Amino acid sequence: MSGHFQEFEDEYLESMYGYYEHDPQALVRTGEIASALNVSPASATEMIQRLASKGLVNYFPYKGASLTELGLSLGRQMKRRHRLAEVLLDKLPFYGNVHETACRLEHAIDDDLEVALSLLLDQPNIDPSGRNIPAARDELASKINNLAKGLRPMSALSDNCEGEIRMMVISDTGLTALSKLGVVIGTRVKKSEGRWQTSDGVYLEMSESIAEKILVRC
Repeated sequence: MSGHFQEFEDEYLESMYGYYEHDPQALVRTGEIASALNVSPASATEMIQRLASKGLVNYFPYKGASLTELGLSLGRQMKRRHRLAEVLLDKLPFYGNVHETACRLEHAIDDDLEVALSLLLDQPNIDPSGRNIPAARDELASKINNLAKGLRPMSALSDNCEGEIRMMVISDTGLTALSKLGVVIGTRVKKSEGRWQTSDGVYLEMSESIAEKILVRC
């Protein structure tokens, strides 16, 4: 299956999950889905039938459709990744359309990146609009929880608390600049009198927004 067609299927499942959030028992009419995704009713019906043939949707002609357990799991996953992308964009100096950009980003987020984003963003429960972020599926939640033990953004270090840098989500230019100061994965840093410094005593002049993108294990 082509990547683009997979994205179309994901969009339908995510859209249907949005209706499920509002009313888990309700059937979603194909006209509602067509309107939400800006496609023709005929296209929506064809895709719903396709998803039903794959066991992702229960389709009731002339009545509507609902997600199967498998479809619900995949729809929840896409909604989670979309909202994680929105949280990420909200923390960046990004001035474009957050929703539309998150729609594109969500399809590029695989299991490993979902885990990394969850850790980087400090396991958020709500998105910038105040909507709940669905929980990760069990195996990913377990991985996130295990990796998160003692892991926190560098910006959250309290005075005299020392940690080891484990992850940096920073541009190549920023990584190069930090490496010249001896700041790389594995470097130990601490906060002293409101300033960050390495274990070698080198003081680091960096903004709070940069420190938020560096994860340390205490």
